[in-house]
Amino acid sequence: MGWSLRTLILTMVLVGCGGGESEVLPIGFVNRTQHSGADLWTIWKSAQQSLARKVDLNPLQRSDPGVLADMRQGDSRAFREAPHQIGVAREPDVTSATLFGTTGVLRMDPTGLIACPQPCNVRYAAAFSKYDLHLTRYAESWEFEGDNFAILLEYEFENQILSALGYNMSWR
Repeated sequence: MGWSLRTLILTMVLVGCGGGESEVLPIGFVNRTQHSGADLWTIWKSAQQSLARKVDLNPLQRSDPGVLADMRQGDSRAFREAPHQIGVAREPDVTSATLFGTTGVLRMDPTGLIACPQPCNVRYAAAFSKYDLHLTRYAESWEFEGDNFAILLEYEFENQILSALGYNMSWR
């Protein structure tokens, strides 16, 4: 094989195997909310600031009696994390009848909850994030609940940032 043929084959292999492409998605959101992109950026920046102050690794686990908080010092690396095409969208709330039928919990409609896909620690939640799929979903009824919408998304954006930084997300 001549030098140019080897180079051509090597180039084809590298490009064919993804060697010529970046695996990093562009920065930004895939916004499927009724809020502006600027609103989502403001919430993202709040999540960064919160994590730079302190990191709470087990808020879900603390619903069990006697579980101590796993709090860490703030992580300034949070400021370097950006949303890479994170899809943010609402999902219809699970109905009161469905919630009662599957959990025995009675809540009025809208319930403020959506099904949380496995491997969640809970069956239903107000919101959830899938880090490998770059998405965050929330119950539709939270869309215009004032500051509650921002608080809900800030928590999920914190989760996205912590996952990107390599934290254990078992109890977030």
